Amino acid sequence: MKRLILAAAALASLAGTAVHAQEIVRGGAPTSPIASVVTVPAGYDTIYVSGMTPPPLDPKGDPALPATFGDTKTQTMGVLTRIQEALKSQGATMGDVVMMRVLLVGDPAKGGKMDFPGMMEAYKTFFGTAEQPNKPSRITSQVSSLVAGGMLVEIEVQAARKPK
Repeated sequence: MKRLILAAAALASLAGTAVHAQEIVRGGAPTSPIASVVTVPAGYDTIYVSGMTPPPLDPKGDPALPATFGDTKTQTMGVLTRIQEALKSQGATMGDVVMMRVLLVGDPAKGGKMDFPGMMEAYKTFFGTAEQPNKPSRITSQVSSLVAGGMLVEIEVQAARKPK
């Protein structure tokens, strides 16, 4: 009986090692800025980052005006920087992001249409770069408004990393 217990413990230990040896798999066209599919193997820690909004460029500015927060590119840079800091507080990086939801408000300066190219300019500085080649799966939607009238961007992410 003692041998069976030891054998079972050894197998469980090996199984745990095998699970942790697996890597996150990202699929899709190499030229695409996003992954069309991401598979996270069992045993990874999952980190959920709530929707982040942009920091004001002018803390005394009117939060109802986009000028207080900047254009879509500027706001996206601010939001992704805040997400990067939140992930860092959990021992993770932007390379661990596996899913992203982007909410964009129509920019009054763009005729009320979302500034997808502006968002993408900022996005591409954090994902799919030589320094950080990983890309998450993602959805981008236009919404009518966010918590403050001048905010054009809100992003939430899920990240997965190997346990320490």
